[in-house]
Amino acid sequence: MPELPEVQAHAERLTDDFAGVELAKFRAITFTALKTFSPAPESLQGEALDRVGRRGKYLLLEFPPASFVVHLMQGGRLRPDAKQAAKPRGGQARWTFADGRALLLTEAGTERKAGVWVVAGDEAYVMSAPPLDDLGPEADAADRDTVAELLKAHSMRLHGWLRDQRILAGMGRRLANEVCHRARLSPFATTGKLDDDAVDRLHAAIGACIAESLAVERERADMSSSKERPGAVHHREGEACPTCGDTVRAVEYSRYTVNYCPTCQTGGKVLADNTTSRFLK
Repeated sequence: MPELPEVQAHAERLTDDFAGVELAKFRAITFTALKTFSPAPESLQGEALDRVGRRGKYLLLEFPPASFVVHLMQGGRLRPDAKQAAKPRGGQARWTFADGRALLLTEAGTERKAGVWVVAGDEAYVMSAPPLDDLGPEADAADRDTVAELLKAHSMRLHGWLRDQRILAGMGRRLANEVCHRARLSPFATTGKLDDDAVDRLHAAIGACIAESLAVERERADMSSSKERPGAVHHREGEACPTCGDTVRAVEYSRYTVNYCPTCQTGGKVLADNTTSRFLK
């Protein structure tokens, strides 16, 4: 799933390409794409796109007096639509502009969870309304003290804490793996038990990993795929850790994989497969 760096860089590209252009039509291609009924998308026809913003992993197409809030989910993409076919492959929704160009929301796979919300109001209201109302602070903007407070307030395994959008918004599986490795912390460390030094390393790692990924994304003409994104351990099980040379290991879940380096993160201990035994702390 695209995370904060990918979504932020893509929002900037879309703003550069489409800001100031009037919306001619919005079409929900599938009945599951549009998640709200009021205000109607038609009410924004003739309005100019102010910019494409971001909150967490959501894109915000801002057409004052309302915004389209778009979640790409696992396999979604929002890209210029040159063909504008009546039934585009994987098509979920289309924005057609007065200059003849269009943006198409597509989603690979069969889950069809990508969605569009239309939310009326100024930026402050949109940020406080569903689906954005339960998001935590932006992961790249939370200062050290905020991170420390959130760690104590939500005592759980670190990897899950990093992925929980209600705690910090914008990170997912890849960044969780990379941040834990950069901070030299076990992905299954208990957040409420981290000492001051560990909190310092964690806060620094969050900022560094996001900044590095964003720099890479800003050099691209389009959003990267998962395999193109930089990383020391994510999806690199069996390879040598670039920091110490130990073998990168994996703990498999049904929907995601936790990657880590035993030497850098767990004092040399190999975390057990969760399907057969308890995790090592």
